[in-house]
Amino acid sequence: MASVQETLGDLNRDSFVGLLSKLIGESKFVQNNPPELIPEEDRVVKHVLDSLLPYSTTTGGGPLLINHVTYFPGRGNVVVEYPGTVPGKILSFVGCHMDVVTANPNDWEFDPFSLSIDGDKLCGRGTTDCLGHVALVTELMKKLGETKPKLKSTVVAVFIANEENSAISGVGVDALVKDGLLNKLKDGPLFWIDTADKHPCIGTGGMIPGKLKVTGKLFHSGLAHKAINALELAMEALKEIQLRFYRDFPPHPKEQVYGFATPSTMKPTQWSYPGGGINQIPGECTVSGDVRLTPFYNVKDVMKKLQEYVDDINENIEKLDTRGPVSKYVLPDEKLRGSLAISFDEATSGVACDLNSRGFHVLCKATEEVVGHVKPYSITGTLPLIRELQEEGFDVQTSGYGLMATYHAKNEYCLFTDMSQGYRVFVSIISQLED
Repeated sequence: MASVQETLGDLNRDSFVGLLSKLIGESKFVQNNPPELIPEEDRVVKHVLDSLLPYSTTTGGGPLLINHVTYFPGRGNVVVEYPGTVPGKILSFVGCHMDVVTANPNDWEFDPFSLSIDGDKLCGRGTTDCLGHVALVTELMKKLGETKPKLKSTVVAVFIANEENSAISGVGVDALVKDGLLNKLKDGPLFWIDTADKHPCIGTGGMIPGKLKVTGKLFHSGLAHKAINALELAMEALKEIQLRFYRDFPPHPKEQVYGFATPSTMKPTQWSYPGGGINQIPGECTVSGDVRLTPFYNVKDVMKKLQEYVDDINENIEKLDTRGPVSKYVLPDEKLRGSLAISFDEATSGVACDLNSRGFHVLCKATEEVVGHVKPYSITGTLPLIRELQEEGFDVQTSGYGLMATYHAKNEYCLFTDMSQGYRVFVSIISQLED
């Protein structure tokens, strides 16, 4: 009897590139940036179904069980199942999302919304994140449907809507989990296919986006002693908050075990003020930014601490460092004190994958077989959906076969050779889990 590897073979370039070309052709319509851009993921679903339905029970042409699940008009998810022979023995490839981040054609060297091919390079918005993976896993399920290998394990693929933006919920994997449609995937490893660079991504960061609003007193810049300079107050307060943050949340010992590229960080990323003349000392400003938190710290603990820092600075604002002989944050004669107010947008927690699970071990072995070596890594980029899956009891492992250097970037591309290796990793995982 032929082995699983012999039966499933290698990724068919013509078939894969043909499907990917159709998917990238829809990328303009699946940009996710509400309220301006609401993706129509069913445009991608159509091409996935066109590939798979001929090998499904729906048409009688094959064994694939296909469920197109929609919670919002035009924004479907697809669950595809290749049935195995042993009840409860299962593995799944999840996370291939059918929406993309925005792209401005004026900034690109090629049309982001159509596939262009340059030798091994496949170029266009979504090639790495994540339409390339949609095409890849579709090709895997198609090959299973075509060749019908006798497997003990059921193999499930889940293509999801609405991964790139959380402003609208109840559309994608969160709704599928809530409805119990993925419950049986808890019985085996769940491989989330939406990272990059071919090696297992074993840790991700939490994210706490927030704003620090600073209030002083606006006045003429020639009479600086009568002002409370909101910009100076913001700079000094932010410095103090950062010093306290890094003291209380230093590099964690487990970060080395997981290979995190950076420890937890807190930094400003945007600065705004209401405007005014260059001869006016501004009376208010807002500094926005985020905390990226390794998963060994608790997001709620950090938010509580940040609030404590701000409260303490407000109570002792006269002790904060000033800038120059008349720089001050208190005007006693006017009974005015500068002040800070911190607020947070929706926070998400990081993920540390289970390094003792069978799913992790088979992914590592498959990667080593196919790529030649395996080097698990972690980043403080955020994948909020997989934390929720982990909390629901799924054994989540993550990998991906695009390029981190082009993730969410201009001139996005992937390499066919990388995607081809990804296909062979999937085949190896399926084969290993037969034992």
